[in-house]
Order: sequence, then structure tokens, then C-alpha cells
Amino acid sequence: MDQRGEDLEDRLLDFATRVGKLVEALPETRLGRHIAGQLVRSGTSPAPNYAEACAAESKKDFVHKLGIALKELRESRTWVKLILKSGMLSDDRIKPLLDECIQLCNIIGKSVVTAKANLQNTK
Repeated sequence: MDQRGEDLEDRLLDFATRVGKLVEALPETRLGRHIAGQLVRSGTSPAPNYAEACAAESKKDFVHKLGIALKELRESRTWVKLILKSGMLSDDRIKPLLDECIQLCNIIGKSVVTAKANLQNTK
């Protein structure tokens, strides 16, 4: 993995850590517990899926695993937006995580588009 790949993996790991801290701050209500469970799953999944993509056995496998990481990031973005809209936590606590999630979605999304184009060009 090159330096850019390692940097992205570190960002995804940092994101997962921040998600973990955020869910610990959610209220112990039915909705808070539900969102916490969903966000823990979707927010911690992109880093290992990205690592799996980097070790993919084929270009097609790489695209597939990267696509899973993107789907999980998009799901996380939705859960974080729900926390923001519901007022469960303060905006200043949520917005930096939402901003990072959006940036990660953009980065991984561009990578998926590029990888798919490269896959098509090799056929």
C-alpha cells in the first residue's frame, strides 16, 4: 500500500474511533440505542473493508470491496444526519464527524469511479 493508501486507511480508522466515542454519548433511549447499534456497525466497517480492498485478489474484487466501504460510509452519513436533525447531541459535536464522513464518501466514491473505469479499459 502506498502512502496515500495508508493515509486513507488511517483516516478511516480515526473515523471509526470517533464514531465509537459519539455513540457512547448518545442517550439511553430506544432511538438512541437503535442509532448507536446501527452507527457502530456502519461506521466501523469502512476501514476493514478498505483494507480488504487493498489486498484484493483481482481488480473486480477491489471494486466490489471498495463499493462496500462506500455503502457503509453513506449509511453512516445518514445516521449522523439523523442524530443532528433529532437534536440528540449538539451540532458542534456532530458536524465535524459529518464533514469527515462526507469527505471520506467523496474520496472513496471517486476511487470507485476510477477503479470501475480502469476495469472497463482492461476488457
